[in-house]
Amino acid sequence: MHFLHTMIRVSDPDATIRFFALLGLEQVRRIDNQAGRFTLIFLAAPGDEGRAEIELTHNWDPEVYGGGRNFGHLAFRVDNIYETCQRLIDAGITINRPPRDGHMAFVKTPDGISIELLQDGALPVTEPWASMPNVGNW
Repeated sequence: MHFLHTMIRVSDPDATIRFFALLGLEQVRRIDNQAGRFTLIFLAAPGDEGRAEIELTHNWDPEVYGGGRNFGHLAFRVDNIYETCQRLIDAGITINRPPRDGHMAFVKTPDGISIELLQDGALPVTEPWASMPNVGNW
């Protein structure tokens, strides 16, 4: 047995794809189902195609998806947590739990799904990250 993908429902596929692109994920395939009125979009980090993918499910008929925190979170190892968080901030993304320890941060997708970012090991603690407060629930 091996892990295939995690599915999350999204209300704005384009916004969600842009969010995950900031983390380095790319669209690997897309399925538009006219009869079922939904679109499936699969994303993966380069080299992870066919495994460890995220399936974005977009139902064409309007729905409200609340409680993204009820899902739990997705976790990604990043090359440099400070650079990753700065890239997200520069794109207007809120860092809900900054990487004060040089190791871990949390952000949310446009639909409120928590994303954990983990540094392999830990970078030296540095400002402004060390003194940043948490923002909301993560």
